[in-house]
Amino acid sequence: MLRVGLTGSIAVGKSFVASVLGQLGCHVIDADEVARAVVAPGSLGLQAVVREFGEEVLRSDGSLDRARLAAIVFADAKRRARLNAILHPLIIAEQEERLKSLESEDPCGIAVVEAALIIEAGSRHRFDRLIVVHCRPEVQIERLMRRNRISREEAERLIAAQMPQEEKMRHADFLIDSSDGFDDVRRQTEEVYRRLRALTDACR
Repeated sequence: MLRVGLTGSIAVGKSFVASVLGQLGCHVIDADEVARAVVAPGSLGLQAVVREFGEEVLRSDGSLDRARLAAIVFADAKRRARLNAILHPLIIAEQEERLKSLESEDPCGIAVVEAALIIEAGSRHRFDRLIVVHCRPEVQIERLMRRNRISREEAERLIAAQMPQEEKMRHADFLIDSSDGFDDVRRQTEEVYRRLRALTDACR
């Protein structure tokens, strides 16, 4: 099975690209969904987070209050690193289990893991190819302001806290520029899919 990473900065359109790849026949794994699964009520992941950060990160129903946890770690690099040290191994292990299951079902298929932090987490080596979605900075700011209903200053602060788009782009095997709307992104994604499918032709 061809393993493909799909990444990019905040509000650049990764999810739309993932949806198109799914429509074209790829098996798509959403890292955010996996991240929620590993801290589900009763999970070892949630227990580890509570031990580290206290019961204040729990909702009344026992589930993780992700917004409260995010507020705690966003402004504290050491605590954010500690959270990542707890969760990243669990997330990667769960992704690997899902990838192995998919490979047993469709050994000549294409599996796409959509994740924001593939490069930052040192996970690039886990994938045969890497797609990086990007867009013009002004487009990114406007999308983030609209999506999160935040000010320009807040959007700029969130973007500045991440790896620059240019740095992510240097790691890419395929680039998709989402600046000019859905139809253009779909066209680019379909072309990338054709090139990925060509890599699996020998398997079929």
